[in-house]
Amino acid sequence: MTTTRTRQGQRRYTGRAWVFGDSINTDAMYPGFAMKMDIPEAAQHVFYDLRPGWVSDVRPGDIVIAGRNFGIGSSRPVAALMRHLGVAALVAEEFNSLFLRNAINNGLPAVTVPGVRQCVTEGDTITLDLDDSCLTDGQVRFDFAPLPAFVLDILDAGGLLPRLVADGYLPGQAAGTRAAGRHA
Repeated sequence: MTTTRTRQGQRRYTGRAWVFGDSINTDAMYPGFAMKMDIPEAAQHVFYDLRPGWVSDVRPGDIVIAGRNFGIGSSRPVAALMRHLGVAALVAEEFNSLFLRNAINNGLPAVTVPGVRQCVTEGDTITLDLDDSCLTDGQVRFDFAPLPAFVLDILDAGGLLPRLVADGYLPGQAAGTRAAGRHA
C-alpha cells in the first residue's frame, strides 16, 4: 500500500482491491457476537460469515470495493474495525447514508463511484485520489464527485472527534478515549 501526501489535504491511496456485491448488511460485516469486544478483537471477525478468513488476508492499504446499498442494516460501527485492519478506503456504487457518515466520522475515506464493481477485479492494484476525485485501475479511470472540503478536513484529522479536538470544541483526550476503548 502506498499513501501519498504531498501537501495538506492531498490523499492518494494505492492498494489491492477487495470486491463485494450489492446490499452488504452491517450485520454481515460485524457479527452480533463481536459487539461487546474491544476493537482489536472485534476486528478479527469482519466479514466473518460472508467471507471467512478475510481478516487473515487483508493487508494495510487494501481498498474495499462494493456495489449498491453497501452498509445497509443496523448501523454497526464497522469503520473503526476496518481502520484497525488497515483498510485504506471504501469505494461503492452506493452507500447507506448512515454507514457513509460512520466511515467519514471514523476517518475512513468512502467515495461513491457508479459502475466501479463491474470494472474492478478483486486483487487488482488500484489508486484512489481524493484530490483529483478519481479512481484508476490500470488504464481505466473512474471520476467521482469531489468530496466537500469539510469532509476532507474530517478525513485529514483522522475523524470527526479528532477534528473537533483540533478545532477546540472538545478537550484533547476525548478523541483518544473512544479509539482505544470499547464502543457502545
